[in-house]
Amino acid sequence: MTSTLDRLDTATADLDPPFAAVDLATLGRNAADLVRRAGGTPVRVASKSVRCRAVLEEVLGADLTGSNGTFRGIMSYSLREALWLVDLGARDVLLGYPTVDRGALAELAARPDALDAITLMVDSPAQLGLVRDAFGTGTVRPRVCLDVDASLRIGPVHLGVRRSPLRGPDDAAQLARCATTAGFTVVGVMFYEAQIAGLPDSSLPVRLVKRASAQELATRRGLVVDAVRATVGDLEIVNSGGTGSLKVSSADPVVTEVTAGSGLYVPTLFDRYRAFTPHPALFFALPAVRKPTPTITTLFGGGYIASGPAGPARVPKPVYPAGLRLLRNEGAGEVQTPVTGRAASDIPIGGRVWFRHAKAGELCERFTHLHLIDEDGSRHTVPTYRGEGHCW
Repeated sequence: MTSTLDRLDTATADLDPPFAAVDLATLGRNAADLVRRAGGTPVRVASKSVRCRAVLEEVLGADLTGSNGTFRGIMSYSLREALWLVDLGARDVLLGYPTVDRGALAELAARPDALDAITLMVDSPAQLGLVRDAFGTGTVRPRVCLDVDASLRIGPVHLGVRRSPLRGPDDAAQLARCATTAGFTVVGVMFYEAQIAGLPDSSLPVRLVKRASAQELATRRGLVVDAVRATVGDLEIVNSGGTGSLKVSSADPVVTEVTAGSGLYVPTLFDRYRAFTPHPALFFALPAVRKPTPTITTLFGGGYIASGPAGPARVPKPVYPAGLRLLRNEGAGEVQTPVTGRAASDIPIGGRVWFRHAKAGELCERFTHLHLIDEDGSRHTVPTYRGEGHCW
């Protein structure tokens, strides 16, 4: 990582921080590693973990189609985002979450190109009714995918995120019948095993729980897929996985595609996985603005706290120069972030410190642009979603 940050620091020496930068060589290696770990199963790119059109194009190609056969389309987190991506050329956008945006749904209903390209995510009849009402017509048949709960349940204990009420084959088949009757075309099912993909291998008990969860889900996933196929026929999409579970998810022959996005940037939450070696590609720099003591340097801004349960794991981490740490009683602040440690005394006023964020695409909500650094040190600057005026 030191050589990467040396390159980024040199390539951006004329810039005034705060700013964010991506090392393209590392990004490319990370993309190749996602493909390798997927073992031949196409990888769908999760846009929420990228939030930059130019980076999506770097991975999927300028047309955003991923037509090279190793990547397959985009998993979007917002219907308005999905409509925008279709305007840019995307032809396969799977919505990762249900939408109740009536205005965006009405636009979708009026756009044949978007109806062909976008697959909505549903997990209840109420969502189907809202979509149909927003469409204002019964003649349009939108594509839908069923979101099935992939968490592990041991008695009353629920391990995983709280997503869908669908869990078993009967639940999924019933919703598939309801959707078909209501004029929807069921094209897929999705299983996001967050308790495997998003949980670091921090201890032996955690690893054992992840293994048990993978075994349980593999059995249940097959039963659900069989039940839905018996109801609606062949499925285009059986989606599963995340950056932390690509190998496990792709090993199931029923899975037709896996999803990943964080593995392109590799934030700090992925530092303790056994499934792969992290190679960070996205960093941000903060300027040193004062020195309250000889061993403390105060930086401007930096309070970019990641979503999820509050705690040390959600805080950005200073990584360059090495040997820095945040102050326990201040942490990363809204307008100032003090750092201490063996390197703090050597940072001059006007110097800079490089950080990594705890999550991937969320950092792009803090910056309007990313500086993309090539292996030869050349630089070009591109807008993030924010920089293009979008906040979904």
